[in-house]
Amino acid sequence: MLDGFELQDLTLYLTAILVLLVLWQYYQLQILSGRILAVDIFDRSGIRMYLYVAPDDDQTCEACASAHGRLFLPSHIAKKNFSPLTRTCTRTTPCNGVLPGLYGAWPEARGVLENLRKNFTKGGHQLSAEEVRALVNGQWERCISAATDRVSVYMIQAMVSERVDQEVSMEGYRFVVNEAKDVRHLMLLVPAYLRLTQLLIQAGEEAEALEIIELFERRFPQSKRGVHFPLEPQRDLMKAKKSLLMKNFPYRISA
Repeated sequence: MLDGFELQDLTLYLTAILVLLVLWQYYQLQILSGRILAVDIFDRSGIRMYLYVAPDDDQTCEACASAHGRLFLPSHIAKKNFSPLTRTCTRTTPCNGVLPGLYGAWPEARGVLENLRKNFTKGGHQLSAEEVRALVNGQWERCISAATDRVSVYMIQAMVSERVDQEVSMEGYRFVVNEAKDVRHLMLLVPAYLRLTQLLIQAGEEAEALEIIELFERRFPQSKRGVHFPLEPQRDLMKAKKSLLMKNFPYRISA
């Protein structure tokens, strides 16, 4: 019985080793063919780069606007006192810039990631506004990182489309508000609520703007605090917008 048991265990171990060897050979062939990067074997679902984006809006301060498109590796983000800005935001109510993380498995993102790794020791890498748009307009939905990157890509698309296509922006912000549940996405919520409210007001969609403000208030109750919660100036801004809207559309406010 003991010999039989040991033989059975040995067979299972050998089978497992054989499967691993086959998988390793498969990935080696994928790497050699250029279909995946070697790093993908070791990092299939994490974040490989961060991209700072600021709203395409005249109200964005110069410090935040100038940082738009800056790229960072995770090791840089983890440093003490890290900031994506080279200068302090100059607005009383902070600009709504965000730093979404991307795995970036689609071709355009891979090229960006390779350049970032090459230039990281030389001070990082920054994309132009056109390059940021090209990045998120690539075929990201057809790659292995689609599920990982979806919320971040929608947020970036929303920010860079505000001036050229407000419908795209609003749909992007709506998606983030509804779908951002993972810890790594929570920091996108407040900017998404603020930007969506502003765009809805500009588009004359006051009723939905009021609904979004109420959702904001329920999601971030005044009695609670958190690292991803709004700052007091941001809360005050939403209160002011709600007060103004209620004067014009009091019958649309839910009880």
